[in-house]
Amino acid sequence: MAIRTKKYQLSTDTYTRMAMSQVWKKEWWYALIPFAVGVLPAAIWPSWWWLLLAVVLTLLYVLLRSAQITGVAQMEQSKALFERLNYEIDNKQILLRLNETKGMGLTWDMIGKARRDADAYLLWLQPPAEAEQLPGFRGWLGRTFTVPVFLHLPLRIFNSPNDIKLFDSMLRRKNLLPALEVPVAAPPAAAGPPAA
Repeated sequence: MAIRTKKYQLSTDTYTRMAMSQVWKKEWWYALIPFAVGVLPAAIWPSWWWLLLAVVLTLLYVLLRSAQITGVAQMEQSKALFERLNYEIDNKQILLRLNETKGMGLTWDMIGKARRDADAYLLWLQPPAEAEQLPGFRGWLGRTFTVPVFLHLPLRIFNSPNDIKLFDSMLRRKNLLPALEVPVAAPPAAAGPPAA
């Protein structure tokens, strides 16, 4: 049983805004590292120049990391994410269709995690395996400074509420969304003495 959605195009601005907020919520403290490196010499040689150097290093880090995130939307490999597509979703794959003859399939093992917001689903793709295989410092850089690549599926592109429920249950079966909490029934009240 497949779910077919309406056509939808994720704009590069929306993607960049969402990816920036995800990265900076998680990695804001990385910006403190260049600041600390720049201020550290001030403990030995007190000067305002060290503080200025710390601020410049921090700004450079923030600009370079933000440029890395913005660059994903400009790459040739990620252009498929920003075209007007409709999605066909079944138990085997998510098919991104440009038209009746062109499309690209994503198997469920390519999806790392999912989240349902009030108005959309976010499906994050697994990071590239090459970063795991690189040794030493390059491998650490590849694993630490990845850019999130995700599918954004607004609820409005689904054709019916039943499609949303079916997609939700697919994600739960694939262990991408947490299972629904089933309320525990309250134990029956003990019968007390009859009222007089």
